[in-house]
Amino acid sequence: MQIVKIMIRFLLLFSIFFFISNSALSDLQSLKNNRVNVRLGPSISYPIKFIYKKKYLPVIIIDQHYNWRKIKDYESDTGWVHISQLSKIKTTVTTKNNDVVFSRPSIYSKPKVKLEIYKVLIIKECNKIWCKVKNSKISGWIKKQHLWGVKEYYSN
Repeated sequence: MQIVKIMIRFLLLFSIFFFISNSALSDLQSLKNNRVNVRLGPSISYPIKFIYKKKYLPVIIIDQHYNWRKIKDYESDTGWVHISQLSKIKTTVTTKNNDVVFSRPSIYSKPKVKLEIYKVLIIKECNKIWCKVKNSKISGWIKKQHLWGVKEYYSN
């Protein structure tokens, strides 16, 4: 009976640790710079796999090793970047061509602009259906169903 109690406690602690560590991962972040090297492994000794050339591009953290994060982008490309290259600014990309940005969170409000697919946007806030977004040229509300990564992290 004592062994069963010990095993239950161990499983409970392991489950709590697993939940906490996984919730720290799978975090939506963005690239801090216009040029970010993505490597095959978590060190500068690993070769560069490819280079991002888009500031604020959204990425999801899927693993970590010391000061390195394994990321995944909207095209499901993965690789390792140093944490100094990541920003906590929440961003997204459009996944539908000609998606409309409105002045308020309603299809009955004034349309502002149609966006092309894969347009990078900074997320200001979200509700159940809409997200307020901006970039250097526009600011307004867009339906979040066509924004990458938003449903998982903004499911109010």
